[in-house]
Amino acid sequence: MEILSIIPARGGSKGIKRKNLRPILDKPLVAYSIEASLKSKYITKTIVSSEDNEILSVSKEYGAIALKRPIELALDETKTAPVMLDVIQKLEKENYKADFVVLLQPTCPMRDEKYIDSAFEFYFEKLKQGYDSCFSAFSMGYTHSKWKMLHDGKLEGLYDYRLRPRRQDIKEHYQLIAENGAFYALKWDTLKEIKDFIGYNPAAYITPKIIDIDTVEDFKKVEEILKNKNA
Repeated sequence: MEILSIIPARGGSKGIKRKNLRPILDKPLVAYSIEASLKSKYITKTIVSSEDNEILSVSKEYGAIALKRPIELALDETKTAPVMLDVIQKLEKENYKADFVVLLQPTCPMRDEKYIDSAFEFYFEKLKQGYDSCFSAFSMGYTHSKWKMLHDGKLEGLYDYRLRPRRQDIKEHYQLIAENGAFYALKWDTLKEIKDFIGYNPAAYITPKIIDIDTVEDFKKVEEILKNKNA
């Protein structure tokens, strides 16, 4: 079984300058995802996609295959799926094809190889049940009152609240979940067909919330956690 991991790591970032090269415990952020990918017992090829030569060089030092992406796929508004498609199109020209593709975003340094392997084992079981893809998530609790609050504070009811049932009459409760950015996996052919890294019928691998680095404070939190873990 061939499993390709793609780690998208561009040089620019809106919030933190050179974020993917910023060190945590003297190791660049992108290195954590590379090492986790290489240590996974399921992943067979690890590629870092970047337009930035320094990131590509560092990625090679840590054992990944470095693949230069075009600058038009490294803009602030660039989405991740086209970057992944760029990778697999280039690999197909080299007569390479994997069974599965996993997206490992470099902003999740606390996601290690054990997390990846456990997520894959969950996904493989879900494939037998007809699911076509998998992403990692955390629970936000259970609810039966369904409202959506927009950025401007406006509320939209996701049910007919004029006919709201009594709490004791409600038979179905919903678990709210949110993607944590640590793991997305799907079949190679599904990625090509749907042009996205979440399929038509995804399964959610639910774990405790982990930090997806977005701010300087997130860096500090992760560094402190890793210090205590290694102590």
